[in-house]
Amino acid sequence: MASVGRRRASPRPSGRPLVVRGLTAAVLAGAFVAQTAGALLPDVPLLLAATAVSLTVEGVLSRWQPVMSSLLAKCHADITVRHVLRDLLLVVGLLRLGEHDREPQFAWPVAGLLVFYALHCAVQAVSVLVRRTRTLPVLTRNIDASALRLSPAPAALLRRPGHRLLLLGLPTTAGLATAAVTGDPLPAAAGTAVSVVLAAAGLGALLVRLLPSRRPAGEQEVLDWFDAWLDDYRPTVGLYFSGGASSAYQANMWLETMSRLDGRPVVVLRERFMVARIAATDLPVVCLPKVSTLMRLEHSTLRVLIHPSNSGKTSQVLRIPTIKHAFVNHGESDKLSSCNPYAKAYDEVWVAGPEARERYARAGVGVEDKDVVEIGRPQLDAVRPWSGPPADGARTTVLYAPTWEGWDGNPGNTSVVAAGENLVRALLADPGVRLLYKPHPLTGSVEPAAGAADRRIRELIRAANRERPAGASGPAGSASELDRLTAAGVREGADQTERMLIQSAPPPGRAEAVAKATAAWEEAYWASLPRDEHQVVTGVRPALYSCFNNADLLISDVSSVISDFLASGKPYAVANTSGMSEDAFRAAFPTAAAATVLTPDASGVPALLETVRYPEKDGLADARAELKLRLLGPDEPTSRERCDTALRALSTAALNHRACGEEQAEARHPRSQRLAEDLLPAPRHASDAGTGADAGTGADAEASRSVTPPSRPAPPG
Repeated sequence: MASVGRRRASPRPSGRPLVVRGLTAAVLAGAFVAQTAGALLPDVPLLLAATAVSLTVEGVLSRWQPVMSSLLAKCHADITVRHVLRDLLLVVGLLRLGEHDREPQFAWPVAGLLVFYALHCAVQAVSVLVRRTRTLPVLTRNIDASALRLSPAPAALLRRPGHRLLLLGLPTTAGLATAAVTGDPLPAAAGTAVSVVLAAAGLGALLVRLLPSRRPAGEQEVLDWFDAWLDDYRPTVGLYFSGGASSAYQANMWLETMSRLDGRPVVVLRERFMVARIAATDLPVVCLPKVSTLMRLEHSTLRVLIHPSNSGKTSQVLRIPTIKHAFVNHGESDKLSSCNPYAKAYDEVWVAGPEARERYARAGVGVEDKDVVEIGRPQLDAVRPWSGPPADGARTTVLYAPTWEGWDGNPGNTSVVAAGENLVRALLADPGVRLLYKPHPLTGSVEPAAGAADRRIRELIRAANRERPAGASGPAGSASELDRLTAAGVREGADQTERMLIQSAPPPGRAEAVAKATAAWEEAYWASLPRDEHQVVTGVRPALYSCFNNADLLISDVSSVISDFLASGKPYAVANTSGMSEDAFRAAFPTAAAATVLTPDASGVPALLETVRYPEKDGLADARAELKLRLLGPDEPTSRERCDTALRALSTAALNHRACGEEQAEARHPRSQRLAEDLLPAPRHASDAGTGADAGTGADAEASRSVTPPSRPAPPG
């Protein structure tokens, strides 16, 4: 039962944010109580002071505490209610000040206040209509969408009701407060007039966008445009991805491999927010949120979809009979997630080497051996092989890259909680070590204890750097060129439609320029760091494989990190926090067969460092070479060649399946064949045979000629 409780645990904020939110709510509530007292007594200084505090807290909520704003909205105390209450109390205070016959004097300010709130509601209603006209059924990147009449988004102030009410209502609040001091209704009337004019101007700006000439293309027009693009580009292989905001890295690691595959690749996404989270690439990116839109791929030239992860929406695309599906995973390890029973839903499962094939056989999850294809790990071309131990007098660079706690509540998943601090202390105690700490991006997302341990590890590293004399730095590096090439070029207030407008077809040669700039940035980054300083490496850059290339030793957990690190041939260690004996641990996790197994107390760290500095003490070098072959497959043919071979074979199977389906349809009813001819692209002419990326030989070529449309030039990159 305990494990079930851990599995269902959700991220929880630490104590400090909770205290800050509680204090903020208390101050806001106190300000309204004080404002009420100031209005009823009446007491002008108290009324004005409470109003000022209340507005200040609103600014804090708007800028730094959106979570607290959401909680207040759930309690029906949103920004509109709070703002109306604040102005109402000011009006009550005005009416109770001085003579009792002041109501006629403030009739116009009160009327203006009512008009302002009516306009605020109208602006919000029209804003929703504008947003709906800008919510397209298809989102794209790296595709020319100028035909869809896209335009920049309205000002963020007009789309965010909380910010709009707070800023546009400020003149009214200021006018009412001034009137409370002077007793003159003119400031109140002037303030409400300014707010009304501003709100009316915003309403007019939004109404103009509802004109037919100012709207983006309608749904059917967008779908027709998308069909035309599919017919023109004629994609053959796609990367299909669906997931949460923090899982984008699973797709990003396959982008470069996709760009090098034979054929015309495309990235297919399902969540709108994911379009902006996909890394810089020249590949066409399409987001198809609705199932009905996704099904339009059935009548395209797309033959194979590659899946780096499982998701609930994967079952939707598996229904398309004209496409074959290959599961490649975003990494391989001895975890149960690397042999998920869901893998049997795919046509093929592409794995790195023989060990993964055997892993599926041992797991008995229903994946047949004939459907498992070994392709290696194409991404590992970026990992440089071992060039020898650290030079005399040089620091031994140790990369500690633990994984996260996982969803199953197994305490042995991550070493951060049980062993992380001990490992880091042992490494920092050696004056000849330079530590690179790269935690998993999801660390602490399930178990708060893991997040707390991660923060303590970072503090240990900062403290060690303060005590260590500052070392000399290399030449300073600049990321300006890389930032320029990879920048989205999108302003902060842009919506998804504006992003689609700006991120259209990339300029020729951008992909090559990004690759060169990335290599130059990484070289400059490592050279610019103080040579003796420990580092906490987070964020997208530098990438994990760049850390591999600059480390002499890896310490990690049972994860795909150690499988990928084997490509370097360098020593590595695995932390055993499972409670198993070392022999049982090695038997349960084959990827640890060539590793030094470390216990939670980190007592084996000094001996481990000796094997790195003195290769003659390294008794696991041969075992690493053997394990590399088992996990990653042979060096020849290269992983890229094996991946292309698997892709061609699966593409041929898709073509044959499509041809058989057409023959069966014709046998059942001749009319269905004529309908299919109308829906599918035109067949390749005889004069085009043998050309393009899809041409084959013999029977495959004949099948290709019968169903494959004319090839079109691939886009740059």
